[in-house]
Amino acid sequence: MRSAAPELSEADLALIHALQIAPRVSWAEAARVLDSSPTALAARWQRLREAGMAWVTVHSGEQSRDVVAFVDLQVDPARRAAAIERICRDPRAASVEEAAGGRDLVLTVIVPDYDSLAAFTLDDLPTTPGVRAVNTHVATRVHRQGSDWRLDALDRDQQAALRDAARNAESPGPGRVPDSYWPVVQRLARDGRQSAAEIARALDRDPATVRRQVARLLATDALAFRCEVAGLRSRWPIVCTWFARVPMTELDHTVRALSTLPELRLLVSTVGQSNLMFLLWARSSGDLMRIERSVDEKLPWLQLTESVLTLRTRKRMGWVLDRHGRATGELVLPHTLQPR
Repeated sequence: MRSAAPELSEADLALIHALQIAPRVSWAEAARVLDSSPTALAARWQRLREAGMAWVTVHSGEQSRDVVAFVDLQVDPARRAAAIERICRDPRAASVEEAAGGRDLVLTVIVPDYDSLAAFTLDDLPTTPGVRAVNTHVATRVHRQGSDWRLDALDRDQQAALRDAARNAESPGPGRVPDSYWPVVQRLARDGRQSAAEIARALDRDPATVRRQVARLLATDALAFRCEVAGLRSRWPIVCTWFARVPMTELDHTVRALSTLPELRLLVSTVGQSNLMFLLWARSSGDLMRIERSVDEKLPWLQLTESVLTLRTRKRMGWVLDRHGRATGELVLPHTLQPR
C-alpha cells in the first residue's frame, strides 16, 4: 500500500490543467505555454503517473447509446471490503464510491441497455455477499461530466493557447471504432499519451498500421480523451452529491446556471422523486455551505432533497484507486471500451 502523498505543487497543477484541455498536446507545445522545457514536463508527468496522482485515459465517444444509472448500496460492515473488491472488478460498475448519508456505496453504472441494467441491479448486486439493499437512479440525460471539469491553475491566455493546440491537433469529426482498432483503443485507455510506436511495440504490431489507426481515431470523435487527477491530493478534497427536484419549466435554466459552478463535476437528469443530480468537488465544508447558499439564492425553485458525502473513491471510470484516491495502475475495462 502506498503511503499518503504530499499535495500537488503549483507546477503539477499547471501541467495537469494543461492536459485536461489538450490531453495529447506535444511536450514542445506545452513547454511554450507553461514556460518550461519539454524534458522537464515529460519527467514531471512520468513522476505524477507513476505516483498515481494523474493519468490520461480515453472513453468511447459513442456513449449516448448507453444506459447510465447511479446505484446506492447498503452493505454489511463486516463484508464491506470484500463487496468493494468484487464490485470494483465488475466492468458494469464504472465508478465506486464509499459514502455517508444513508448509503454505504454509490456506483456509477454504464451498460448497453435496460436488460443489462436489470440483470445487474435486480439479479447480481442483491446476491453479492454483504449487499443488503439496492436503490437505483436512472439517468435520462448527462448534462456535464467529469471530463468537462477543469483545475484553475492556468490563466486565460494559457488556456486559450492550449485549446487552439487541441483543435489543431485533433479536429474530430464523426466516426466509430472499427473492430480491428479495439486493441489500440485499450492501450490508449491505459495511457492516453502513448505514441503509436509505443503501442505497436506493446501489441507486437506493424508500426505503420498502428500509426494509421491512431491517426484515424484522433481524427474522429470515436474516442474522448480525459486527464484525471487524484482528488484528495488536489485543492478540492471534498466530494458531495446533491439530489434535487426542479420544475420541468425551469430545467434548462437550472442546468445553465449550475454549469457555471467551477466546482461542478457531474450534472445529470434522473428519473424518480429527484429529477436532477449534481456532484461537486469543494475545497472545504465551508465551501460547500457557500455553494448551497448561492444555489438557494439564485435558483429558489430548486428543492434540495438529499446530500451525500463521498468518503473515498475506490474506482473512477474503470480505474481502481487506492484509499488515497490514487490510481493503482489497474484498469477494469468498461463495456464502452470493448468491441460492440
